[in-house]
Amino acid sequence: MHPKSKKLKTNNETTAEGNQLQSTGGDKVSHIANMDTKSQNSTAESHVDNISIAQQLLEIEKNQCEDLLKLDYGEKICYIYNPVDYAHELHSDFVIKYGNWRKKVLILGMNPGPWGMGQTGVPFGHVGYTKDWLNIKGSVSKPIKEHPKRPVTGLECTRNEVSGDRMWGLLKDLSGSPQVLFSHLFLHNYCPLFFLKESAKNVTPPELKVKERARLEQICDDALVKTIELLGVEHVIGVGNYATVRTRAALLKAGIEGVQVSTLMHPSPVNPAANKGWHAIATKQLTDSGIIHYFKPNP
Repeated sequence: MHPKSKKLKTNNETTAEGNQLQSTGGDKVSHIANMDTKSQNSTAESHVDNISIAQQLLEIEKNQCEDLLKLDYGEKICYIYNPVDYAHELHSDFVIKYGNWRKKVLILGMNPGPWGMGQTGVPFGHVGYTKDWLNIKGSVSKPIKEHPKRPVTGLECTRNEVSGDRMWGLLKDLSGSPQVLFSHLFLHNYCPLFFLKESAKNVTPPELKVKERARLEQICDDALVKTIELLGVEHVIGVGNYATVRTRAALLKAGIEGVQVSTLMHPSPVNPAANKGWHAIATKQLTDSGIIHYFKPNP
């Protein structure tokens, strides 16, 4: 089942109403206006059809990043990293290889980590899995402002996040291959940026001040809805409570029905429960959600 919207009027319906108002000026004017509108709509639809899903997804993220970078996050946020930009080659390779078709399931992370997507451009981007299993290729530049304790070295980075190791280990065990894994699902982050204090401490979106967080969430909610609609997602798995809560809020605000939302325990070692057999816990959660078959061959 594809998501349904409660919105009363589409853009095309609004345009049609405008044409009817113009018809009071004469049948000829109305006829020409309607022809022009049909021509414009046909051209626009044709243009969209010629743009791949991956290109549209990358454009959503690009616009999202641009809007987020205009915000003021307060004096305590001294460094903002945008791996969608400086790791663009790796990120684009990932999206084009594995995100260029409609999906049943979206695994949604919160935002990049300094040693994960912050290095590889791939959500939960463990360097080893990114290079050797996903076969992602490309070069990486540098953030506009780089913290000396959080250098970006891309696929040459020798440090990995435990979260990425656990997540990609689970996904590989369940699917056996990227081709099977991405047949029906995709990985994405709610927020594409990550934030550091002067001390190099990572600040996650829910740790931002209320005003700054609200502005970020408005932008990220809108981008998430566009992503869900573009991919035709039927089930979102929020990795951690924050991603789950934001997904539900974004769908509700947009008036979208028919998308199931469930939670996957975050694999971070900061979460004590995740250190007590996260692999088994996550497998059970996916099973209980009724979607584990999408991770395996021949669902």
